[in-house]
Amino acid sequence: MKHSQWSVSLVFSAFLFHLDYLTGTIMTDDPLDKDKLLSWYKLAKSDRSVNKILMTGPKMNEFGANATTYLMFSDIVASGEKKAAAECRYQFRLDRWNCPEESIMTQKSRLSATQEASFVQSILAAGIMHTLTRRCSLGHFSDCGCDDSKKGKRGGHNWLWSGCSDDVRFSARVSKQLIDSLEKGKDALASMKLHNNEVGRMAVRKTMKTICKCHGVSGSCTTKTCWRQLANFRRVGYYLKKRYFKSLHVNFQEGKLGEWNVASGQGLSLVSKTDLVYLEKSPDYCKQNVSLAIKGTLNRECKRPNKSEKISKWERRSCQRLCLSCGYRIKHWTEEVLVSCHCKFLWCCAVKCRKCLEKTDKYSCRK
Repeated sequence: MKHSQWSVSLVFSAFLFHLDYLTGTIMTDDPLDKDKLLSWYKLAKSDRSVNKILMTGPKMNEFGANATTYLMFSDIVASGEKKAAAECRYQFRLDRWNCPEESIMTQKSRLSATQEASFVQSILAAGIMHTLTRRCSLGHFSDCGCDDSKKGKRGGHNWLWSGCSDDVRFSARVSKQLIDSLEKGKDALASMKLHNNEVGRMAVRKTMKTICKCHGVSGSCTTKTCWRQLANFRRVGYYLKKRYFKSLHVNFQEGKLGEWNVASGQGLSLVSKTDLVYLEKSPDYCKQNVSLAIKGTLNRECKRPNKSEKISKWERRSCQRLCLSCGYRIKHWTEEVLVSCHCKFLWCCAVKCRKCLEKTDKYSCRK
């Protein structure tokens, strides 16, 4: 498999190939018995990567790995990939490139070094890490859980670390093995992907929030206990979309990625660990290009402001971006949609609404 055609989805071809082996030889009476999972920490620290276990099939004599472990990691990859795909489509829903499904599922090699590819690579790594962290904190697995490293320690004036902090260090390590081990090369493209993978994992860390609870007599806040919690994945998506807008077109020299610093004459300036990077300029996404799997913006819907809905500046400019700038006209029409109306609160405790027809404005790009 060429590194330019890498995809986490390829993991599942190996899974299907080994299905008879799994179900006929190793599967326990209770395949979801979480006490039978192998030690996550041994696996995460081992020389044998998680990806190799997924690609070659479970081996009973290596770290106690079994079919349950195999299915568990496959499920994490699948769930993380699904989360990443949904967020990618949301973030680019009003862009010329709108994150078609195959972008996440196969990461088309023909577009694998573009600015858009940098977002895909980062959101996928973030999705897998976010999924694993959440499941560990919820107690789905016996050998990972909360991060108790700061528990009981003073964090500031009148507050202590306590509660269940999400363990992003462990999930980052496992996510790194699952994704980064797919890259076998040491060329520019492999370096780009590894860098963007790390930006995705960094996004999960940087968007975490501190949650605190007050303790004291009669609701006072004599002291507080605080813990670190994952942000909603939408916030991770917004963070990476901002990094996408500021992504850097880089070069590759002597095994390193960087920007040419022509003004100073110092050659390559190394990029920050938080910057998304790409190697090739993006193609024209306005027009259909079958060879590059680009569908174009013809017939795509866009948004314009109305009295009942507040939309962002980026949304307000979507018709200009998708239609007019691509040489298409804007078609306007109205649709009737069913909405909830005349809602009443009923004691106790429900809200009863009627259904009303409401006219809504629609816009799309036409020839």
